[in-house]
Amino acid sequence: MAYKALDRILVSDIAELGISIDVAERLHSDLNEILKNHGSEAPQTWKNISLNLLNPNLPFAFHQMMYYGCYKDFGSDPPAWIPDLESAMSTNIGRILERHGKEFLGSRYQDPISSFSNLQKFSVSNSEDYWKMVLDEMDISFSVPPSCVLCESSSLDGCLAHPGGQWLPGAYLNSARNCLSVSSKRNKDDVMVIWRNEGDDDLPLNHMTLAQLRKEVWLVARAIQSLGFVKGSAIAIDMPMNVTAVVIYLAIVLAGFVVVSIADSFAPPEISMRLKISKAKAIFTQDILVRGAKSLPLYSRVVDAGSPMAIVIPARDSNLSMKLRDCDLYWSAFLERVKHAKDDSFAAAEQPMEAFTNILFSSGTTGEPKAIPWTHASPLKAAADAWCHMDIRKGDVVAWPTNLGWMMGPWLVYASLLNGASMALYNGSPLGAGFAKFVQDAKVTMLGVVPSIVRAWRATNCAKGYDWSAIRCFSSTGEASNVDEYLWLMGRANYKPIIEYCGGTEIGGGFVSGSLLQAQSLAAFSTPVMGCTLFILGNDGKPISQNAPGIGELALGPTMFGASNLLLNADHYNVYFKGMPIVEGKVLRRHGDEFERTSKGYYRAHGRTDDTMNLGGIKVSSIEIERICNGADETILETAAIGVPPRGGGPEQLVIAVVFKDSKISALNLDQLKLSFNSMLQKKLNPLFKVSHVVSIPSLPRTASNKVMRRVLRHPLARVCQGSKL
Repeated sequence: MAYKALDRILVSDIAELGISIDVAERLHSDLNEILKNHGSEAPQTWKNISLNLLNPNLPFAFHQMMYYGCYKDFGSDPPAWIPDLESAMSTNIGRILERHGKEFLGSRYQDPISSFSNLQKFSVSNSEDYWKMVLDEMDISFSVPPSCVLCESSSLDGCLAHPGGQWLPGAYLNSARNCLSVSSKRNKDDVMVIWRNEGDDDLPLNHMTLAQLRKEVWLVARAIQSLGFVKGSAIAIDMPMNVTAVVIYLAIVLAGFVVVSIADSFAPPEISMRLKISKAKAIFTQDILVRGAKSLPLYSRVVDAGSPMAIVIPARDSNLSMKLRDCDLYWSAFLERVKHAKDDSFAAAEQPMEAFTNILFSSGTTGEPKAIPWTHASPLKAAADAWCHMDIRKGDVVAWPTNLGWMMGPWLVYASLLNGASMALYNGSPLGAGFAKFVQDAKVTMLGVVPSIVRAWRATNCAKGYDWSAIRCFSSTGEASNVDEYLWLMGRANYKPIIEYCGGTEIGGGFVSGSLLQAQSLAAFSTPVMGCTLFILGNDGKPISQNAPGIGELALGPTMFGASNLLLNADHYNVYFKGMPIVEGKVLRRHGDEFERTSKGYYRAHGRTDDTMNLGGIKVSSIEIERICNGADETILETAAIGVPPRGGGPEQLVIAVVFKDSKISALNLDQLKLSFNSMLQKKLNPLFKVSHVVSIPSLPRTASNKVMRRVLRHPLARVCQGSKL
């Protein structure tokens, strides 16, 4: 749609959007006053319009008219949010720069906004000083302090084991204990968890203080200990992310065991694979998962997966009549094992920094998910990202609809609790008005999202009428975002910034992000994360100049605090480092996304360069999907699963290219085949996956070594999604 420049907009243009004539006249008058003061400076004009003219009650079409009209002749990367110096100085990073800017940056220090990029470079070149400062700020307690922050090995064996060096060598700590300790970040009466159950939307919120949380975690930790497992054993969690799941998660880590993360949406084969890879000794699950009027089986899926001992938590309103296997325990019987224990504190298992806390999974291209262990460094990385880039601090309320099966579940636990903030959990679907009201009632200050959730909110307008003014910032991860959808989201909270955040399970957090000290452009990243260096590889496989615009495969500097150095079921060095270019004597770390650095210094993601795609925030390999689709009909010779971006940006859509055994039957009803694909994928892989289009092609493009070149299909299949013919 073509938009007029702001100085050409008439009262009638505004009224045509469904705004009454008297309101349209007032808006037009206020707009002209802003243009008189800032008309030649588009960013400042937009800042004044967004703060002083727009509000959530005006039609979104008017918001679009103002945004696109303001930036009509601006070019790429128009800023949707601009920091001011006063608010920047009050952020976590701003306060540090005011105290230590001269010490860290010398004469280069000017003010928090001007000097932010210099601090980011300092965090890479002076990791000892930067990370010591961050860990002190987060009040992290070690039972045995590290000998240094980073030990970079020069031996060949050391480089193969730790290409990015060894972080905090010699340190002993327990991440869960640090979440539960009284410190400068929290006292016993501080609220640590706020929650509400779906359906109770008009009832008061539930609160759990630090004292109450510790008591619950200590009890569960004792009960886990009573099972007699050897310390370091793996214990799985397959349940929604409610307060009980958080207690269990912290208890497993506190007692010196390892959480195995399994998403509550997984089908039995996916559960079984993860249990086998991790060698889990037990699993916590619910009997059923209640979502609105639906009751989905959890315990029966776990049984079908051939799980070891299961501890089964009854869902709210379940009838408790489900018969368990002889080896399994109901939650009440599990806790009964330690009912006579004294109500004293539980002695945390202090462990070396390299000890595992969590095994998470990220799909590769082989059909088997990569098993990625998080150590005690990973929680610190997650919390440090939140402290710096989302400005999470004591008194904040942090909500992010997610699950412990994905890295953002553990991330949320540590990002909130280690920074002294409250974690806000809605036990139900985040797609409706109930969640929108929860955000209002809990006074959420940092709301994390994935684009597909925002799309659902906008489509149903379920946030209408709810006050989200307590929000200081949003954050978004998991998928590529869409400019219009995120403009709409900002408008729900009076144009608070959206901090785009991209990373990986194997990193423990992000490598590229936004910041409250930089102007933020929609669907773009403004900075490498603190402690990270980004390289964009050119067509020759070598990095282009650091400050030059360009597009190509993304590689990472290897020296990243919290990043993995081990996989349980693959060779870590081969997966992430083998064959990568060497810069200044260090081998770069493979990531696999295609990234662009724009002429104005922003970064934009353009999807995977390998055969992995991102569906609804879940990374999955093409091979996993194709293995299922190939068996959907006997007429199919082979398939190719491709993730393609929709017009205007946003999450990838799944397209299946089909080659039939007999070319004469290529006119088979593709709509029926699409239904079959969806049914099988949702039953055997993940109920959240959905095929967007099915396309018949005569053959798959292949390399000389017979590998399918899925990238060759991506652009023509994207045109199919946009209504064109192949």
